[in-house]
Amino acid sequence: MIGLLQRVGAASVTVDGAAVGAIGRGLLVLVCAEKGDTEREADALLAKLLGYRVFADDAGKMNRSLADVDGGLLLVPQFTLAADTRSGTRPSFSPAAAPADGRRLFDYFVQEARQRHGTVETGRFGADMQVALTNDGPVTFWLRIDPPKTSG
Repeated sequence: MIGLLQRVGAASVTVDGAAVGAIGRGLLVLVCAEKGDTEREADALLAKLLGYRVFADDAGKMNRSLADVDGGLLLVPQFTLAADTRSGTRPSFSPAAAPADGRRLFDYFVQEARQRHGTVETGRFGADMQVALTNDGPVTFWLRIDPPKTSG
């Protein structure tokens, strides 16, 4: 699974002109399931992003996690993170999980996040979303948990 994590002062998601998720200070995470991903990869990605130290301590060093600062978490599904861009000028999305698997894993990810963290908002799977954010820093990290290798 892939998570593109952005430290934000605020972020929101709108669908058809209506706000569906919004947070203040915290993390906006674009989430993508890849072929072969399971709940194991979702759990590992969630644990990593909840503990990732991207917020400043009193000395100005990135030593505090989302939980340490009691920040909001906005999870937005985005299958395009799995794009294969190695050739040509049109991305291939073949590395992404099938839509049904992607939805199931995103829903699982959100459910687990809500059990482990206070404020969790979401975008809407499969919708045309408008995402607004104030990237704080800017601070952006690409987190990836690879699915198990298949022998073949």
